[in-house]
Amino acid sequence: MKLRTLIAAALVAAAPTVIAAPAAFADKDPIYTGRFNNVAVQGHDAVAYFTVGEPVKGSKDFTSDYQGAQFRFSSAENKAAFDADPAKYAPQYGGYCAWAVSQGYTAKGDADHWAVVDGKLYLNYNRSIQNKWNEDRSGFITSADQNWPTVLTK
Repeated sequence: MKLRTLIAAALVAAAPTVIAAPAAFADKDPIYTGRFNNVAVQGHDAVAYFTVGEPVKGSKDFTSDYQGAQFRFSSAENKAAFDADPAKYAPQYGGYCAWAVSQGYTAKGDADHWAVVDGKLYLNYNRSIQNKWNEDRSGFITSADQNWPTVLTK
């Protein structure tokens, strides 16, 4: 068999895999973790936003798995609080940018651009986007709540 025929046969055989692959990977993870690890909130302690009122780096010594992502905490107490009620402390929209979700798509959430609103943690992409989000938090939250989680399949 000629090389050209072998290559053509290989391409035909691989075509269903190439065509199906994008559909298999179309859905985004429910928790944003970035490209190169499985760590949520960029390794920050999600509980600390509520107890300390600022971003605090978590430790590999205190971790919990939630919805397929690893959350890190700065203390055993914060880990225990999260484990008792992860939905209370995990960022809304899986840690994706709250403003982006309100617009119908996802973007990374940045642990340094955050707000706790009505007892819920929200992250935004950067300072500029957070300033835009701050102009109408309640409206953007309402829109994001309607868009979530269908944006994960876009």
